[in-house]
Amino acid sequence: MKILIVKLSSLGDVVHAMPAVQDIRRALPDAQIDWVVERGFAPLVRRCAGVHRVIACDLRRWRKAMFSRDTRQAWQLFKAELQQVSYDAVIDLQGLSKSALVSWLASLNPDGRRYGLANQTEGSSFEAPARWVADVALPMPAHSHAVTRSRALCAAALGYHLPSLMHFGLLAHMEQAPDAMKNVAFRTGLKGVVALVHGTSRADKQWPLDHWRALAKRLDEAGYGVALPHGNAAEEQAALALAQGLHHVQVWPMLALDALTDALATCAGVIGVDSGLSHIAVALDLPHVQLYNFDTAWRTGPLAGTRQCSVFAQPAPSVEAVWQAWLSVSATLRSP
Repeated sequence: MKILIVKLSSLGDVVHAMPAVQDIRRALPDAQIDWVVERGFAPLVRRCAGVHRVIACDLRRWRKAMFSRDTRQAWQLFKAELQQVSYDAVIDLQGLSKSALVSWLASLNPDGRRYGLANQTEGSSFEAPARWVADVALPMPAHSHAVTRSRALCAAALGYHLPSLMHFGLLAHMEQAPDAMKNVAFRTGLKGVVALVHGTSRADKQWPLDHWRALAKRLDEAGYGVALPHGNAAEEQAALALAQGLHHVQVWPMLALDALTDALATCAGVIGVDSGLSHIAVALDLPHVQLYNFDTAWRTGPLAGTRQCSVFAQPAPSVEAVWQAWLSVSATLRSP
């Protein structure tokens, strides 16, 4: 059986779709699973166990110059690659017009079907073309976690029971992480390195800088090194400001997504705001605390477990609450 997953963006949403692939692998071990995704996230999808072929697109960029010669040529190349294989099932996990377009363009076998969402779920975007394009539109519970929604949609489309156990299948290669990112970069005797994911695309999700500095100081006093990843110049400046005057703090260079995944995997744990990197930490099964200024952790935060949790408060969680949460999840740290 040949299956095409359509989940184009964003980073966190792509990570949230990975457990559905692992469910399919268990239920249909001989299935070929391909995935269409925005090019920027393709390196991460290539790390998802069980994905046979990753088809990268640049819809975000193409929309900025829809009628240019370069865009037309790139679009034709994308369509040709997409239509190389005919599928038994095309599953749109996104529910937007852009994902519906990709689903519609994909080739089907004579008995193949396109599956998609029949309705919007709370807190998630949804556009009507996704329902119109689907041969089979499947209703989902309105109050549904992003991971559970993708898993349930695939199970309903392909006719298997949703497994009780969940795995992301995100593969990291710690030995390939740059030497400067590895724990050995810090002085002998540290318990490990904790990455602080302070950057996010939305200003209203940020945690105050003085809170981060207080947390970094507590980690240092408790015997941890601190790593500060960043994804753009503004986040780099924030990281440099955060690191100023603190011991055993390292500002990472800007890394490609796959290298960043490898670097995170070397860490003892991660504390971060609601962002793609925090969701990668969850997928890597690292001890992790996720910070929320809004009561939306039920939809995108870590699911129930002992190694990961979310902390919510308004206008922002306190340093003490985050520290206590870290003490709880760090108790699950594996011995060296």
